[in-house]
Amino acid sequence: MNAYTDTEAALATTFKHGDFVLYRDPEKFWKGDADHTFVCRIDDIAHYTSGESAYTLTRLSGGLVAKARREYMRLLPPADAMRDIDTAPLNTDAADDMTAAAMAWLTQQAATANHRPEPHAQR
Repeated sequence: MNAYTDTEAALATTFKHGDFVLYRDPEKFWKGDADHTFVCRIDDIAHYTSGESAYTLTRLSGGLVAKARREYMRLLPPADAMRDIDTAPLNTDAADDMTAAAMAWLTQQAATANHRPEPHAQR
């Protein structure tokens, strides 16, 4: 029986320009160095005739990673980044536990939900 492992699932992931990923630098990891895993944005993808791809990543903390391999990347889904907003309580008693981003989003929603948008003037 052949189990479908997490690594195989990661390799089946299609990465796109602009995706946010968690990247582990394999050399730093195997040497035992600190700062071997970090969040990046995919800024370029090189596709080769062999079917392989190499990725240029921008570290959110600064710096570039050239020729990153997909085996060392994991997609960071938008749903995870937005979970605090999506699960924000709707009563005001819980507002102390909400992040600033969740409060800003709810404030914006309340401001636009209570009136119709104005029609734009034709020029």
